Amino acid sequence: MLKIYFGTHPNEIYNTEVYYQNQYEKEWFKDEFVQRMIADIDDSQVISADIIHNNIFGSFPSTELSTGVKTLILIYELPKLMFNISNCGDNCAKYLLEMSKDRDIKVCLHHAMNFGSNFAVKVINDRRRKVISDQVEFLMLAHQYLRGEQNEG
Repeated sequence: MLKIYFGTHPNEIYNTEVYYQNQYEKEWFKDEFVQRMIADIDDSQVISADIIHNNIFGSFPSTELSTGVKTLILIYELPKLMFNISNCGDNCAKYLLEMSKDRDIKVCLHHAMNFGSNFAVKVINDRRRKVISDQVEFLMLAHQYLRGEQNEG
């Protein structure tokens, strides 16, 4: 299940860009799911352990991937850590939901991400851990917590 904490959490890795640069492992790029995310989000292909190719930008190291893809890779490879997914665009939402189908993933969100019309997440700010699958309710909770009301760790 995807568990979302709206706002800043003390355990959150906020700057995923810097964290990725210092923690990524080249073997992560052998994984088909990682390769699929890179192909879809960044329209690029994994050539080897740390060489990515894009038809416009040519070949480059994985440190030059978009912050959204890097954040997804970190979540996929290090699911016990809590990452800031506000670095991800709405095009990353389907992968967050897919990754959380068979394991719990906790993330922080500093905006209202569009998960589409078919989703289920838990908003964990108030510790009720209620499953949310309605867009309107999700947006209302995002507004409530991101405006500072009842924002408990």
